[in-house]
Amino acid sequence: MKALTARGERTRQKLLESAEQIFAELGYHDASIVKITEAAGVGQGTFYLYFSGKKEVFEEVVLDLNSRVRHAMTEAAEQGTTRAERELLGFGAFFRFTADHPALYRIIRQAEFVSPETLVVHYERLMRPYAAGLEQAMEAGEVAQGDAEVLAWSLMGIGELCGMRWILWNGDNGMPEAVFDELARIIVRTLGARDIDP
Repeated sequence: MKALTARGERTRQKLLESAEQIFAELGYHDASIVKITEAAGVGQGTFYLYFSGKKEVFEEVVLDLNSRVRHAMTEAAEQGTTRAERELLGFGAFFRFTADHPALYRIIRQAEFVSPETLVVHYERLMRPYAAGLEQAMEAGEVAQGDAEVLAWSLMGIGELCGMRWILWNGDNGMPEAVFDELARIIVRTLGARDIDP
């Protein structure tokens, strides 16, 4: 795709936001380009300037959500001074993002059937830098030695399932404080970190 003008980028982003809303509310199979363009306030012809069809815009929504959640987690984690602090700040950011964007779960779950290859990309983009950061923390002696990739996948599983249980299913505005405190203890123990008392 050729470079977009500022106006074109705004229109494309509006279509992505509308697609996120429609896919989350109706599901992939009941969503349509007509409904997406109506929600975005643009004509159907405009849609095809940016996307070839429904599957492509769905895949772009998955990747856009992925980029935003990674940015939120990284930005929060960077405020920590130790790996354990960064870990808990990143988890907190993930749970806040989940509460603010429940479509994340709904759309990622649909990706398993609509575009399995995009689902793999989503998780790989989360895991790769995560494992690299854990590897660095192991080398620095901040967390216990082990397989950084296995640790990254395990921690991602904790975050995803706990977010589903206490935010998505409960319709809560965020992770309950008592649950987060217990998770913090589990996470720090899993890391083998001894430099923070959650």
